[in-house]
Amino acid sequence: MKLAFPSPEFDDAVASVCHGEADEALCRALNELLRNDASALDEYILRTELHSRLGSDEDLFVPANQLASEETESEELRFRERGDLDSDASPKRQLWWAWGVVAALLALAALGVWQSGIREQAPVSQVGSQAVAMLDRTVRARWADAEKHPVAGDPLEPGWLTLESGLAQIVFYKGARLIVEGPAEINLLAPNHVSVRKGKITADIPSQSSGFRIDGPHASVDAAVANVGFEAEGSGTAVHVFSGQAAVRPGNASAEESVESGIGILVTETGDVQRIQPDGSAFASLYDFHAESSAALALRRDNWEVMGERLNQEESLLVRLDFEQASPSRWELPNLSQSSSVAEKASVIGCQWGRGRWPGKQAIEFQNVNDRVRLDVPGEYDSLTLSAWVRVQGLDRELNSLFMSDGFVEESIHWLLRDDGVLGMTVVGDQPGDYQIVASPPVVELNDIGRWIHLAVVIDGRSRRVSHFVNGQEVDREALMIEPPYRVGPSELGNWSARGFPEDDPFMIRNFSGSMDEFCLFSRALAPEEIEKLYQEGRPDLDLLAFRR
Repeated sequence: MKLAFPSPEFDDAVASVCHGEADEALCRALNELLRNDASALDEYILRTELHSRLGSDEDLFVPANQLASEETESEELRFRERGDLDSDASPKRQLWWAWGVVAALLALAALGVWQSGIREQAPVSQVGSQAVAMLDRTVRARWADAEKHPVAGDPLEPGWLTLESGLAQIVFYKGARLIVEGPAEINLLAPNHVSVRKGKITADIPSQSSGFRIDGPHASVDAAVANVGFEAEGSGTAVHVFSGQAAVRPGNASAEESVESGIGILVTETGDVQRIQPDGSAFASLYDFHAESSAALALRRDNWEVMGERLNQEESLLVRLDFEQASPSRWELPNLSQSSSVAEKASVIGCQWGRGRWPGKQAIEFQNVNDRVRLDVPGEYDSLTLSAWVRVQGLDRELNSLFMSDGFVEESIHWLLRDDGVLGMTVVGDQPGDYQIVASPPVVELNDIGRWIHLAVVIDGRSRRVSHFVNGQEVDREALMIEPPYRVGPSELGNWSARGFPEDDPFMIRNFSGSMDEFCLFSRALAPEEIEKLYQEGRPDLDLLAFRR
């Protein structure tokens, strides 16, 4: 099979890849075309990026509202004042807004191919950040620094990265894309400059990144609109020009050699220069990377579905919503718990349907001030655990509801996010004015905006403590003074019904801006190991996958 570009066959082939329907022969033909036709490669990148990102990128960040800070007698006044002690709330909201815009612009800038008429790129601001690239995605990646390694979506500032194994795709802010194969040690120097101490990289360099430079131990490359393989070893540095043109400069030599497509150069450790045949099979291509990435994502989702079936049998599970099985009218959600009938269904008010953690996974999007999902969970409980996968699009309000009982009913609960990234749990007592607010340190950071994160809170009535968790890790634990029982009752995801409080008080507006694609409520206190397991089995990234080649 042989493909041409442009052609209807090319269109069908890319569509098949996006939908996971491409067979081996089609994959080989497409891979061959992409290696030899830069225009086809650009179009392939554009379409696959559109397929994977367009649905979730439109509202990457919503500007914060400038709400007045009026006094109120509500039980959460202390929660507000606690944050106001160390800094003013209004500038803090403005900072979130500014950082959100920066994050959105950097993400768009990283998608260099989007400039071709899809949308106009705004100048990239570097306020508060020295990042030169972003980590786009990884497959089976093992980094040398297990504690502080980057994850997909992280901005990357200048410095060394050591990838022990696996693949990582790095997108420079000027548009160049690198696929790094572990083991490799690379140093990010500038938005158009990288140094490779050892290992293999494949660089796709578009026109807007012309002049992209790669330094190695024995040679340097300046490339313009090219696809280049670069391998640094102790015995020498090899440059493979698969398409386009590159200027290769051996060692410290002042003269450089222009290398055309289909030619390779090997500079040995002694400085000898040899011509070699480019070997595309020795490098991971962009197509190879996308194919592995897509397959790994599908495997990840399959594993999560198996976990979900097991979780639905859990005896203490009161409510589980996965937002996958909405009614035909799409305004009712079944409670998937098979052990409890306390809340048969949830009702969707407003909201939009969007993409969840994986391609094909649905999520509910809270965009409008009226959007919410209503539940009614009767009963009294000695302990409760709440767990949700959310993607925060912006912390628009001082208090942003995750899951809140209506009003301030006795023994009820309020779980929310403050505008500075603090997680809060309010437990209301059985007497007027009796309540306790357990607030974590700021834990939802700027880099978490637009990224799927797992949040959980445990209200342990027996041990009298409340614990907050982010991505499986306990981030705060405090003593609980309010005695059980605790109740949920009529309640909402993503919003709050104040029930009788002044409707014109902006403090009463607590709608969440973001997406949610799974919510669980348990009638017991889950152990930290169980929270960690919920996170590990539901995490969307690929780093822990054992993926077949």
